[in-house]
Amino acid sequence: MIALAGAVVAAAALSAAILVAIRPLLLRYALARPNARSSHKIPTPQGGGIAVIAAALVVAGIAIGITLPAALPSLTVLFAATVMMAAIGAIDDIRPIPVTPRLVLQAAAVGAVLFALPGNLQIVPACPLWLERAVLLIAGLWFVNLVNFMDGLDWITAAEVIPVTSALALFGLSGALSPVAALVAAALGGAMLGFAPFNRPVAKIFLGDVGSLPIGLLLAWCFVELAFAGHLAAAILLPLYYLADATLTLTRRAARREAVWLAHRSHFYQRATDNGFTVIEVVRSVFVLNIGLAALAGASIYFPSTTASLILLALGAAAVAVVLRAFSTRRA
Repeated sequence: MIALAGAVVAAAALSAAILVAIRPLLLRYALARPNARSSHKIPTPQGGGIAVIAAALVVAGIAIGITLPAALPSLTVLFAATVMMAAIGAIDDIRPIPVTPRLVLQAAAVGAVLFALPGNLQIVPACPLWLERAVLLIAGLWFVNLVNFMDGLDWITAAEVIPVTSALALFGLSGALSPVAALVAAALGGAMLGFAPFNRPVAKIFLGDVGSLPIGLLLAWCFVELAFAGHLAAAILLPLYYLADATLTLTRRAARREAVWLAHRSHFYQRATDNGFTVIEVVRSVFVLNIGLAALAGASIYFPSTTASLILLALGAAAVAVVLRAFSTRRA
């Protein structure tokens, strides 16, 4: 408990301190200028993810090194892949990378994390290991990108990451998640807390791809660890809003034969602001929904039967559907 709380506080303080230090540089070299697809109206520096990821990795590494030193070498690949994902995002923030090489580099980072996992760990033991890892590679690559897609509104990533990482840390306290994964989640959540005041609407700084891509990778790894621990329903419930919004939007755009790799404003949370919701109302809805999904995820751990898991997944899907329906309905 003390280690988790310390990781949150230390990561929040370090993230905020780094942001204060680098903001003048980002103002000069990393301005995001508004366009027809943007949610912001004035040029705003991006690249705040540098502080979030640096704080999360440094604090997680120190905390694990102090409390669980034997586990630290096993995280080398994860941390290296996270830095690689941040570098891909940083380059893309400054000079956009073509779709194919970007996906190849991202797949290499996700694949390295999966390759480093112990071969005796499986979510579905009856499934061939190679097939499960292939599915995880595709799912991980999609999750990394959907976190990036969903980072299009002030505070929305904080409204997602903070409840999710808080739940993961609590699961670690209860023994449902490994202490190592719980510390990584706590450090990431703390780093986002340090970033949140700078991203409060109207934002003074954005995460940028340098933040959203590696955040997606770290969260995906935490969810895989949760699923390996036998809590697949919880691993699905925690990110269910992001999964639903991004996947339904991509499917709808693909059905319309739109170029799905191009920037757009058709996510449900973006449509909500066009339909009369304020930014605060959108992020408040997402935050409250994620707290509810975290509670359902906790219940799925406490009631581990297949029937209970299916019921809880159905409840989570219904809650997400209500929010998506509200976001897509124009207010009078």
